[in-house]
Amino acid sequence: MTQAIIFDFDGVVLDSEKIKDNGFRDLFTGFPAEAVDCLIAYHKDNGGLSRFVKIRYMFETILRQPVSDEIIMRYAAEFSDMMLRELTNPIYLIPETLDFIRKYYKKLPMHVASGTEQNELRTLVKELGLAEYFTYVYGSPADKTANVNTIISDGGYDRDRVILIGDSKNDMAAARDNGIIFCGYNNEKLMKVSDYYITDYGDFADKYII
Repeated sequence: MTQAIIFDFDGVVLDSEKIKDNGFRDLFTGFPAEAVDCLIAYHKDNGGLSRFVKIRYMFETILRQPVSDEIIMRYAAEFSDMMLRELTNPIYLIPETLDFIRKYYKKLPMHVASGTEQNELRTLVKELGLAEYFTYVYGSPADKTANVNTIISDGGYDRDRVILIGDSKNDMAAARDNGIIFCGYNNEKLMKVSDYYITDYGDFADKYII
């Protein structure tokens, strides 16, 4: 029997991809267009990776410029302000995930481990009316592997009875690093590499909960 489920947030609970794409473009307005395009490509290919890493990548790898932690934090704070203005709208919640959470959150503990900055993440969870459903909500700058480990340790769970639901290779890596079950969702590239790929939450519940 499953003891707990850990959800990634972006792309699993919240359909935020286009908003975040536009956010990075706005954040780097005035920079060379080809550099911003490279950042967006990196961002899309690394869902679940924190914005702190992506902003550093923009400066150090794409632009080949040194960047201080202070500048990274300033850009990250500006990005967070953009996201909070947009993503507190409940129209971006993914209905089938929300329906599943509402149906089963009293049956087993549910948590969030996300690449989204932690204060922003917790504000979104609260403003979107989701706080009652999740026991632990952890975000960046701690990486996802560390946050998943913290949830498992704090909850006292058996690793072989914990599931991470995610939509990226970074989510899968965090699950593998922690020795827990990985269920891919909303990304067909994960279909053949996940322990289980969710196409229907009812089937998922039949296998892992009921």
